[in-house]
Amino acid sequence: MAKKIFIAATGQHCGKTTTSLSLIHLARRRNLRVGFIKPIGPKMAQYDGRNIDVDAALIAQVYDMQNELEAMSPVVIHPRTTRDALEGLLDPDDMLQSIRNAVLHLEQNCDLLIIEGAGHAGVGAVLGLSNATVAAALDAPVLLVAGGGVGSVIDDISLNLALFRSAGADVRMVLPNKLIAQKRDRTLRYLQLAFKDESFHVIGGFNYSPILADPPMIHLADLLGLKLRATEEQAARIAHHVQLGAAATQRVVDNLLPSTLLIITSSRDELLVMIATLYHLPEFQPKIAGLLITGVSPVAAIVQRVLDDAGIPYMRTTATTAKTFTAINEYVSKIRAEDREKIALVQQLAESELNFDTIDRIF
Repeated sequence: MAKKIFIAATGQHCGKTTTSLSLIHLARRRNLRVGFIKPIGPKMAQYDGRNIDVDAALIAQVYDMQNELEAMSPVVIHPRTTRDALEGLLDPDDMLQSIRNAVLHLEQNCDLLIIEGAGHAGVGAVLGLSNATVAAALDAPVLLVAGGGVGSVIDDISLNLALFRSAGADVRMVLPNKLIAQKRDRTLRYLQLAFKDESFHVIGGFNYSPILADPPMIHLADLLGLKLRATEEQAARIAHHVQLGAAATQRVVDNLLPSTLLIITSSRDELLVMIATLYHLPEFQPKIAGLLITGVSPVAAIVQRVLDDAGIPYMRTTATTAKTFTAINEYVSKIRAEDREKIALVQQLAESELNFDTIDRIF
């Protein structure tokens, strides 16, 4: 019988998948046989001829688990799934049985099975299969990934605990994630004090990392539905800052930060030419991740020639600067299999920031 860990979170974007990637990496370094399952997949993707959850596809690609794809994503949410569930056309017991069968299959060849939930404790309730319900049904103790603050994090943990306990799930660990490095020890101390009378453990997860948090250029192109004119290396570059090219040309240049995506309207000929020219210079290439050229006005032919000659990565859209800036600001970058820099960093940080032996002992 495999040891099981159900990874849930207090909300979106806390770092469940990063935690899964890390635990699989650390377990494999100890020569453990590790399996992965996303019982209910809310984000469907086409991979290897199958409709599976995006996180299951990611784990399968990174850790070469393609032979277990079907079991790794037993229930995938389709466009009509929610409506069918509410109209009584789907039986929660049938879905739960599919999940149980997949877990039983994976357990046969595993020492450790990572079960990644779909969000906070209540996600999946519309199907009659909330994370809390599934964790309890699988008899899988819960590792609850939380944010890296204090007050609001305590509130979020308390809300989730109530639902997990109502379902009969066993929460054994809370893992505060995206901690501010300078405040890490203090934050953990206060969280441990807040839950000192509880039976679960509070141990630190990852510190906040801009490399993990910020999106590569190709992700932004996909987000906006635009063609990115760039080499493979340029497309993989992470945009750590997004700046509006609205000020005078010299001021925009003076304010460039490392790895900046500049949003510039198509009528700013002088600024487009200046940035493209500076991209040739070694001292400016680290500052310029690329351009997003906005607006309905066509780019002047001579400016287009300068852009092409410079080899600067850029995207073109007729949408407004305000619309694109808002879309990018609201976007949270999720790790993909092709994000080799991010995955390598996750694995590296896991070895220094996660105490796998403690996690293994508690579960």
